[in-house]
Parts: sequence; C-alpha cells; structure tokens
Amino acid sequence: MGMGFFFGGLEVLVGLGFLAVFGMMIFMLARGIGEWNKNNHSPQLTVEAQVVTKRSQTSTSQTPVAGDASGVHGFHTHYDIVYYITFQVESGDRMEFHVSGREYGMVVEGDKGRLTFQGTRYLSFERTI
Repeated sequence: MGMGFFFGGLEVLVGLGFLAVFGMMIFMLARGIGEWNKNNHSPQLTVEAQVVTKRSQTSTSQTPVAGDASGVHGFHTHYDIVYYITFQVESGDRMEFHVSGREYGMVVEGDKGRLTFQGTRYLSFERTI
C-alpha cells in the first residue's frame, strides 16, 4: 500500500476533524440564538424569591509573550470569572441565573426580595429584607 495511502487517510481524518469542530461551533451558535429568541418571546416575570446560594466559575487562558529573536519568553495569563446566583421562589422551585460581578457582590445568601427574569435571562433582584 505504501505511504500514499497513509497520507491520504491522514487528510481524510484531518478533514473529518475540521468538519466535526465546525459543526459543533454551528450547533452552539444556533442553540445560543435559539435561547436568545426564546427569552425575547418569554414574558417578563417578577416573583418573591430568596437567594439560596452563590457561586463563581473561573477559567484561565494563556497566550505566549514574544521575546527577542530567540523565541517565546513566558506567557500572559488571562482570568475570566462567571458569576451565578441561585434563587428559590415561593413554589419551592430553584432557578440559577448568570449575573454580573456587581449584582453578585450586592446580594448575600438568605436575602429575600423580588426577582425579575425573562425566560432564562436574569433582569434584577430587589431586596425587601
């Protein structure tokens, strides 16, 4: 069979990998647009709720820092923090929302108030106690 068969198979494998990654990107984009559209068509609701828990998720990425002609001289680390608050509404159901760092810092577990949301989109929380 020879090397031609090996390299031909490798090209097919690389092509399939590219298609899989591209397909996954298209799927995630379509899902995001679908959720955005669903939220826009959902009613805006305000309910009595209590803050049950808060959490944050940190991710890091590194990019090479160019040095002199000899190559890379270290990495720049970038941190992304995503904030979530879980509310419990009067019916006992719990709902978790992605919130800004400012909103995250303004509430404490146990706070009670009026939660306003639209679909899966957090809009506001006004403490009453």
